[in-house]
Amino acid sequence: MYNDILNLLPYKSSFRFVDAILFLDDDGIKGEYTLKADSFFYEDHFIGNPVTPGVIITEIMAQIGLVVLGIHLIVSGKKEEEIIMDVDSFPLLTSTDVSFFKMVLPGEKVTVISKKQYFRFGKLKCLVEMYDEASELIAKGIFSGIIKNAIKG
Repeated sequence: MYNDILNLLPYKSSFRFVDAILFLDDDGIKGEYTLKADSFFYEDHFIGNPVTPGVIITEIMAQIGLVVLGIHLIVSGKKEEEIIMDVDSFPLLTSTDVSFFKMVLPGEKVTVISKKQYFRFGKLKCLVEMYDEASELIAKGIFSGIIKNAIKG
């Protein structure tokens, strides 16, 4: 249903942390990702007792909660005139403030819920939360970002 948005994500398979979009409108998104037990970051974090690094948790939250929502807002026409989403566009995370409450282990499915706080002057700001399959809060935070066009020359 949301394949057009997923196809615009600027990540390759090893660094794309979006499996499914469950809900998406101009005010928010709900999406899922299942952490693969053979992902590169588990090999050394931590040896014999793999745990998902906080930066990966943050990246999952940013990709679902900020980038997918931002792409939707731009391509759906809810945009400012100077912002155009095309093949040369890429997201920039400009700030985060994340609190962590639980560990995430290999193979776990997480759900990310994001609520838009504002989208103006090319900047999107959202309250983003991540939950485990038992609906327990893993992490939450404020994420801000912009989508820029690459300059070729």
